[in-house]
Amino acid sequence: MLWQRFSVKQVAASSPLHSLSRDADLNVFADYQTQSVDRVIDRIISDPLLRQVLVGTLPLYAGEKGTTPFATHALIADSYDQSASRIVGGSATVANALADVIRSRGGQVLVGQQATQIVCDDTHATAVVTSNGERYEADLVISAIHPASTVKLVDSHLLRPAYRRRIASYRNTTSSFTVYLKFRKESVQYMNHNLYYYRTPTVWNCEHYDAQSWPKFLLYMHFCHEENPTYAETGEVLTYMGVDEVNQWLGTRVGRRGDDYEDFKRRKAERLLDALEEEVPGIRDHIETYYTSTPLTYLDYTGVPDGAMYGIAKDVNLVGMGSVSCRTSIPNLLLAGQCVTLHGMMGVLAGSLLTCAEVLTLDEVFAQLKCDE
Repeated sequence: MLWQRFSVKQVAASSPLHSLSRDADLNVFADYQTQSVDRVIDRIISDPLLRQVLVGTLPLYAGEKGTTPFATHALIADSYDQSASRIVGGSATVANALADVIRSRGGQVLVGQQATQIVCDDTHATAVVTSNGERYEADLVISAIHPASTVKLVDSHLLRPAYRRRIASYRNTTSSFTVYLKFRKESVQYMNHNLYYYRTPTVWNCEHYDAQSWPKFLLYMHFCHEENPTYAETGEVLTYMGVDEVNQWLGTRVGRRGDDYEDFKRRKAERLLDALEEEVPGIRDHIETYYTSTPLTYLDYTGVPDGAMYGIAKDVNLVGMGSVSCRTSIPNLLLAGQCVTLHGMMGVLAGSLLTCAEVLTLDEVFAQLKCDE
């Protein structure tokens, strides 16, 4: 084991997919995959308050004490250090730009239909069938949805029972409850950073709560609707929520869950806004209206089991055995997305590079990205 101290930047740089370097020191990265965030922080930082501050952004990856690898923290912290504070127009800007590139290369982007089956012959995947009955023949199938959801689409002996059981056994991260805010015109100064507010003495274990202690924390941010805005038009505030709170409405669809569900969301939203008011006094006076989402909303829109925020939880106790490869036993069925590598947008990018490397080789990916220039 490496007991030498490494900074967040050094650990992040040791990941080839993050640093885009052939010379990355994988030994460093592997070592910090087996050490939890709190273990590393507590070993090198003596001040209790500073320890809390350094991991205050853990909702970005649903960090858990004794479980989340320090490498996960390092990669996400470093990506924030290097990135812009906001994407003008929100995350949809990225999705639209990607769709434009796909179309420019002769591809199609299909929406409003759900993949319901990955068809296989005796050796390979051959087609994808969608909910409207369309069948799309394929030489290569890449699934970026949750691995457990992908497995359910494959009715073939090519995926062995042991693999199916392993994928189904993985624990997912917690989900969240979110309130989306629309502010009164020119009433809220734009905030180009995130606000993390903890209502307990520790930033840890906020995923464990009861009716009295919820919400233990909140993450508050503004959306950037134009370059260098003076005022915010919209924002959001979120906190953790387990799917067990909404289990009684499982199987229902968005907009059709009933009055009890709408009442549940209103009560939770008001309580979350009360917590926000503690840290941002007077904010309620500037809210024109708000909308909400629960774990069921995430489940409906992403298909991730339990509506988990970040898919499969990263766990120092399951390194190797608990990892998901982008390869499957079906030669032309590959996986991508945050469950393959890292949580969130960074995970999606890294997972995509890893999956592309399976098709093109990593050397070719690096060459096309001109990583050495």
